[in-house]
Amino acid sequence: MPEPIRVAAVALDAKSGRTDENIEKIAKWCARAAGKGAKLVLFPELSVTGFIPNHPTGDHAAWLREALRESRRGAERLDGQVVRRLQQVSADTGVLIAAGMLEDTGTVLHNMHVLVGPEGLLGAWRKMHVPMFEMQMYNGGGIPPVVETPLGRVGVTICFDAFLPESTRLLAIEHAEIVLFPFAADPPPVTPEGWAAWASPVLRARCSENAIFGVACNYAGEVGFAGATQRFPGGGMVVGPSGDVLAGWPGGDGEPAMLVAELDRELLIAARNSPEYGFRFRRPELYAPLSRV
Repeated sequence: MPEPIRVAAVALDAKSGRTDENIEKIAKWCARAAGKGAKLVLFPELSVTGFIPNHPTGDHAAWLREALRESRRGAERLDGQVVRRLQQVSADTGVLIAAGMLEDTGTVLHNMHVLVGPEGLLGAWRKMHVPMFEMQMYNGGGIPPVVETPLGRVGVTICFDAFLPESTRLLAIEHAEIVLFPFAADPPPVTPEGWAAWASPVLRARCSENAIFGVACNYAGEVGFAGATQRFPGGGMVVGPSGDVLAGWPGGDGEPAMLVAELDRELLIAARNSPEYGFRFRRPELYAPLSRV
């Protein structure tokens, strides 16, 4: 990766089923990020098509039927308008855009995050580990790719994936340098500080054990869909390859905001040259039992 790289992370207040409005918001934040010199902008999980609240208070069966029907109506294909419109925003602003969408494969839905540049789609990642309250909406994805970009080798894990260390390790063994961690999470207390207290230990561990840069942001605001609502506090951070928090969250509770930080290649080199660099001491020949059901 070159040095230094300036990146941005935005806690977006995307709304479910309002794809056009959400893309307009993404375009405005990309312009702001470009004005601050950022070359990559991360948006939260499902930031394009909107998060689907999953705590209904009424008839659960009726809610599920309606939520599934409306989710499929709002889902997008990977070769559809969402990527084309993000490509245009990228071309207009000069930044790479990492944003989330509900993907329609024709048979099942996936929670997808895409990385888009001025020339088009650079990479796509499906959420691998689907938590219990989201299983009714979409299926888990496969092995995540690492893509070569002008900013370095980039990978993505989505929200709950970060809590499974194998997710980030799959990217590390493909020589990822920057891992993006988009979230849509509302751990108590539902504040940016509460989100950071919940996410920080996991993100710092994933970055230090793999010597990678981590860029994270969380969903902001209230969403309503199919009669259910959910509120997200926002939040975000940038973590260095030694597990240090390089940038914290500047925004308020539940409000959209952006952090901008620089990723210094020298930190990556130092972490990977450290005598305590754990990745160097891996023994894959011992790990076969980990893959047994």
